[in-house]
Amino acid sequence: MTRIPPPSGPPTTVPQRDKHQISAWLAGADPHPRTVHAAWADRGIALLPLGHRFDAVRVPAARVHAAVHSDDPRTVAAFLRDWLAGPVIRDTRGPYYVLIAPDSPWNGREERLTTGTFLGVPRLGHPVSTLTRWVVPPTAPGDLCDPAHLGALLLTAETLEVVEP
Repeated sequence: MTRIPPPSGPPTTVPQRDKHQISAWLAGADPHPRTVHAAWADRGIALLPLGHRFDAVRVPAARVHAAVHSDDPRTVAAFLRDWLAGPVIRDTRGPYYVLIAPDSPWNGREERLTTGTFLGVPRLGHPVSTLTRWVVPPTAPGDLCDPAHLGALLLTAETLEVVEP
Protein backbone atom coordinates (compact mmCIF):
# COMPACT_ATOMS: atom_id res chain seq x y z
CA MET A 1 0.00 0.00 0.00
CA THR A 2 1.53 3.28 -1.08
CA ARG A 3 0.27 6.43 0.57
CA ILE A 4 1.01 9.98 -0.34
CA PRO A 5 1.51 12.05 2.80
CA PRO A 6 -0.93 14.92 3.28
CA PRO A 7 0.34 18.41 2.60
CA SER A 8 2.35 19.84 5.45
CA GLY A 9 0.80 22.52 7.58
CA PRO A 10 -1.40 22.73 10.64
CA PRO A 11 -3.30 19.57 11.54
CA THR A 12 -6.79 19.33 10.18
CA THR A 13 -9.63 18.88 12.61
CA VAL A 14 -11.61 15.70 12.27
CA PRO A 15 -15.40 16.26 12.26
CA GLN A 16 -17.26 14.78 15.24
CA ARG A 17 -19.08 12.28 12.99
CA ASP A 18 -15.70 10.97 11.76
CA LYS A 19 -14.39 10.73 15.35
CA HIS A 20 -17.31 8.43 16.15
CA GLN A 21 -16.59 6.27 13.09
CA ILE A 22 -12.87 6.12 13.87
CA SER A 23 -13.56 5.31 17.54
CA ALA A 24 -15.96 2.55 16.50
CA TRP A 25 -13.33 1.12 14.16
CA LEU A 26 -10.64 1.20 16.87
CA ALA A 27 -13.00 -0.34 19.46
CA GLY A 28 -13.80 -3.09 16.95
CA ALA A 29 -10.31 -4.46 17.52
CA ASP A 30 -11.74 -5.91 20.74
CA PRO A 31 -14.42 -8.63 20.71
CA HIS A 32 -16.36 -6.44 23.18
CA PRO A 33 -16.35 -2.89 21.75
CA ARG A 34 -18.73 -1.62 24.45
CA THR A 35 -16.09 -2.42 27.06
CA VAL A 36 -13.59 -0.34 25.11
CA HIS A 37 -15.97 2.63 24.91
CA ALA A 38 -16.65 2.32 28.66
CA ALA A 39 -12.91 2.31 29.41
CA TRP A 40 -12.42 5.41 27.26
CA ALA A 41 -15.30 7.13 29.05
CA ASP A 42 -14.04 6.16 32.53
CA ARG A 43 -10.25 6.36 32.17
CA GLY A 44 -9.56 7.91 28.76
CA ILE A 45 -7.54 4.86 27.70
CA ALA A 46 -8.39 1.28 26.77
CA LEU A 47 -6.25 -1.81 26.27
CA LEU A 48 -6.86 -3.09 22.74
CA PRO A 49 -5.71 -6.45 21.41
CA LEU A 50 -3.30 -6.27 18.51
CA GLY A 51 -3.20 -8.50 15.46
CA HIS A 52 -6.77 -8.10 14.25
CA ARG A 53 -7.30 -4.49 13.13
CA PHE A 54 -3.75 -3.28 13.54
CA ASP A 55 -0.30 -4.07 14.87
CA ALA A 56 2.14 -1.62 16.44
CA VAL A 57 5.86 -1.10 16.00
CA ARG A 58 7.48 0.05 19.25
CA VAL A 59 10.11 2.68 18.45
CA PRO A 60 12.34 4.09 21.19
CA ALA A 61 11.89 7.84 21.61
CA ALA A 62 15.62 8.44 21.07
CA ARG A 63 15.40 6.92 17.56
CA VAL A 64 12.40 9.06 16.61
CA HIS A 65 14.00 12.20 18.02
CA ALA A 66 17.27 11.48 16.17
CA ALA A 67 15.41 11.10 12.85
CA VAL A 68 13.32 14.22 13.42
CA HIS A 69 16.32 16.07 14.88
CA SER A 70 14.11 17.35 17.68
CA ASP A 71 12.35 16.24 20.83
CA ASP A 72 9.91 19.15 20.79
CA PRO A 73 6.44 17.51 20.87
CA ARG A 74 4.91 19.83 18.25
CA THR A 75 7.86 19.47 15.89
CA VAL A 76 7.83 15.67 16.27
CA ALA A 77 4.06 15.48 15.76
CA ALA A 78 4.16 17.60 12.60
CA PHE A 79 7.07 15.63 11.18
CA LEU A 80 5.51 12.23 11.91
CA ARG A 81 2.15 13.36 10.52
CA ASP A 82 3.78 14.42 7.26
CA TRP A 83 6.24 11.53 6.97
CA LEU A 84 4.16 8.57 8.18
CA ALA A 85 0.69 9.85 7.24
CA GLY A 86 -0.89 7.58 9.83
CA PRO A 87 -1.57 7.14 13.55
CA VAL A 88 1.13 7.21 16.21
CA ILE A 89 0.72 6.87 19.98
CA ARG A 90 3.32 8.03 22.51
CA ASP A 91 4.00 6.71 25.95
CA THR A 92 5.76 9.70 27.49
CA ARG A 93 7.73 7.32 29.71
CA GLY A 94 9.45 5.98 26.60
CA PRO A 95 8.48 4.68 23.20
CA TYR A 96 6.33 5.70 20.29
CA TYR A 97 3.89 3.15 18.85
CA VAL A 98 3.41 3.33 15.09
CA LEU A 99 0.19 1.60 14.01
CA ILE A 100 0.48 -0.59 10.91
CA ALA A 101 -1.71 -3.18 9.17
CA PRO A 102 -1.43 -6.71 10.61
CA ASP A 103 -0.60 -8.18 7.19
CA SER A 104 2.04 -5.59 6.26
CA PRO A 105 5.70 -6.59 6.12
CA TRP A 106 8.09 -5.32 8.80
CA ASN A 107 11.74 -6.32 8.98
CA GLY A 108 13.17 -3.44 10.99
CA ARG A 109 15.06 -3.95 14.25
CA GLU A 110 12.26 -2.36 16.28
CA GLU A 111 9.82 -4.77 17.89
CA ARG A 112 6.54 -5.45 16.15
CA LEU A 113 3.69 -6.01 18.61
CA THR A 114 0.94 -8.28 17.30
CA THR A 115 -1.41 -11.11 18.31
CA GLY A 116 -1.25 -11.87 22.02
CA THR A 117 -0.30 -8.29 22.91
CA PHE A 118 -2.44 -5.42 24.15
CA LEU A 119 -1.74 -1.74 23.55
CA GLY A 120 -3.02 1.18 25.61
CA VAL A 121 -4.98 3.29 23.11
CA PRO A 122 -6.17 6.71 24.24
CA ARG A 123 -9.59 7.96 23.27
CA LEU A 124 -9.79 10.45 20.45
CA GLY A 125 -10.28 14.08 21.34
CA HIS A 126 -9.03 15.85 24.42
CA PRO A 127 -6.31 13.85 26.18
CA VAL A 128 -6.98 12.82 29.75
CA SER A 129 -3.68 11.07 30.42
CA THR A 130 -0.34 12.79 30.64
CA LEU A 131 1.34 9.41 30.07
CA THR A 132 -0.25 8.07 26.88
CA ARG A 133 -1.51 10.27 24.06
CA TRP A 134 -2.04 10.44 20.33
CA VAL A 135 0.91 12.10 18.62
CA VAL A 136 -0.83 11.63 15.27
CA PRO A 137 -4.46 10.55 15.58
CA PRO A 138 -6.11 8.50 12.85
CA THR A 139 -8.05 10.58 10.34
CA ALA A 140 -10.32 7.81 9.03
CA PRO A 141 -11.34 4.25 9.95
CA GLY A 142 -8.55 1.91 8.85
CA ASP A 143 -6.03 4.76 8.63
CA LEU A 144 -2.63 3.14 9.31
CA CYS A 145 1.03 3.90 8.65
CA ASP A 146 3.00 2.45 5.78
CA PRO A 147 5.86 0.38 7.27
CA ALA A 148 8.09 1.35 4.32
CA HIS A 149 7.81 5.00 5.39
CA LEU A 150 8.68 4.02 8.96
CA GLY A 151 11.67 2.01 7.73
CA ALA A 152 12.94 4.98 5.71
CA LEU A 153 12.53 7.28 8.71
CA LEU A 154 14.51 4.94 10.95
CA LEU A 155 17.27 4.57 8.34
CA THR A 156 17.58 8.34 8.52
CA ALA A 157 18.06 8.05 12.29
CA GLU A 158 20.74 5.39 11.81
CA THR A 159 22.58 7.53 9.26
CA LEU A 160 22.52 10.52 11.61
CA GLU A 161 23.83 8.38 14.48
CA VAL A 162 26.83 7.35 12.33
CA VAL A 163 27.56 10.85 10.99
CA GLU A 164 27.20 12.86 14.19
CA PRO A 165 30.09 12.79 16.69
